Amino acid sequence: MPHDGQTMPRPADHPTLLPDLLSQTDAALPAVEQLLDRATALLRDRVSAEGRVSPALLEAHQHAAHGLAWLATYQQALRQLQAWAERLQTAGQFGEVEHLLLQIGFGEYLAQIRGGIPMSQGEMLRLADLGLDSDSIALLDTDAIRTLCTQANTQAARSRLVTLMQEQDANVTVGATGLDDELEMIREQFRRYTQDRVEPNAHGWHLRDDLIPMEIIEELAEMGVFGLTIPEEFGGIGMSKAAMVVVSEELSRGYIGVGSLGTRSEIAAELILCGGTDAQKAHWLPRIASGEILPTAVFTEPNTGSDLGSLRTRAVRDGDDYAVTGNKTWITHAARTHVMTLLARTDPGSTDHRGLSMFLAEKTPGTESDPFPTPGMTGGEIEVLGYRGMKEYELGFDNFRVAGDNLLGGVEGQGFKQLMQTFESARIQTAARAIGVAQSALDLTMRYAVERRQFGKSLIDFPRVSGKLAMMAVEIMIARQLTYHSAWEKDNDRRCDLEAGMAKLLGARVAWAAADNGLQIHGGNGFALEYAISRVLCDARILNIFEGAAEIQAQVIARRLLG
Repeated sequence: MPHDGQTMPRPADHPTLLPDLLSQTDAALPAVEQLLDRATALLRDRVSAEGRVSPALLEAHQHAAHGLAWLATYQQALRQLQAWAERLQTAGQFGEVEHLLLQIGFGEYLAQIRGGIPMSQGEMLRLADLGLDSDSIALLDTDAIRTLCTQANTQAARSRLVTLMQEQDANVTVGATGLDDELEMIREQFRRYTQDRVEPNAHGWHLRDDLIPMEIIEELAEMGVFGLTIPEEFGGIGMSKAAMVVVSEELSRGYIGVGSLGTRSEIAAELILCGGTDAQKAHWLPRIASGEILPTAVFTEPNTGSDLGSLRTRAVRDGDDYAVTGNKTWITHAARTHVMTLLARTDPGSTDHRGLSMFLAEKTPGTESDPFPTPGMTGGEIEVLGYRGMKEYELGFDNFRVAGDNLLGGVEGQGFKQLMQTFESARIQTAARAIGVAQSALDLTMRYAVERRQFGKSLIDFPRVSGKLAMMAVEIMIARQLTYHSAWEKDNDRRCDLEAGMAKLLGARVAWAAADNGLQIHGGNGFALEYAISRVLCDARILNIFEGAAEIQAQVIARRLLG
């Protein structure tokens, strides 16, 4: 049966619906892919010297390179949106809501490709920036693309979508997700938990800058959040990365702090699974899976940011153990955790990533009065706008002791390589958190727009308000499908750093746009701390920075594309 009992849409009955939509969207894709191929070849020529991509030339053409990353992200996003629609059509779930999501999404993204892709609030990618001439740009001059650009994303279509959104249960997503029954059951379970235990308390935790209560962490541990993707042989549930995405999305829909609790466990477990010794796996993974121990990631330093190869914190052999000295910053949940995945330089003569090693550095969880009781370690809180609930810290190490057995993998100099192996999962999980934050903005703003009356009617009845809400729903679905795709690639043991990076890049922008538009619809009330949308705006802003800032993410994608 069609989704939510809908009959399959017939365009003759709904003038807002384009006829033969899936055929038209499918016909639009080859031209976009040809354009991307041509842009990639042109830029490769501009940034290459002696047959190889030159870092200096790539930096000189950074705007174009990052623009290429965005164009490729749009191409992949449209491809995955089309795949989603085709799966739903086959399953008999392609109803009117799904039709409108596909129609508006293709219309908007194709129009942006032709006219300008926003890389940030003040930076646009124009096709001419990529060196494309008029003949190349004319690749987009097809019947299908012209129709979609001019007739798909209309005010009538957006208004109709919002009307349908008002008729549905506020607890569900807008449109069928395309997931299987097991993953949908997981979504429903965590949605119910979030509504019961997280949403009523999230804003208070944020305003008071409280740590998320331990009882919430204990409940999440009982639900298997910390061992979700850890294999059963090591005490985990052994589920897929797709399941991790669903859980992260729904928890972050309630509060990004709660949705992010599992991130540190995901990173630590991935590090140990990929690079740990058999003894390390047997010792650490069951305890992480059960929530007996909470890990934190200790990588960034005050003057390095994304330049991890320049880390200066050093770990010096002292008998069988190591003594760590240096400073770290932006360490999430540092005080009450039990173990740090700590990146430090073990080769004092090295000046790049090859001298780095990863440690499973044990520490004593702190209290409010004594957050860092472990000898050789000090710390101070960094006050932040949002992304609260776990707190951020600066840490100092002065001959901090780490057991020699806790060198990850037992071999020095592997730290950077080991960390790189976690980036796919971390970025997929971050994209999922972004979708949750965006969905939270939509949830809050839909309710407000219905309840708030101005000039004799609800805000939602004004076209620019309904237009914003419709685009939130459309972009959330686009980002969701791109994220699911990256998770499925990971689950099938295929390299997916490109797909994961694209999902994170787009998801972060979608979350910020949703939060910003949500606050705009709230008007002056949105600027008041008492309204939850103010928190969501602050939470959304960090997503473009951590786990690879948008600019770094675009650089990584561009390097992969250019080879």
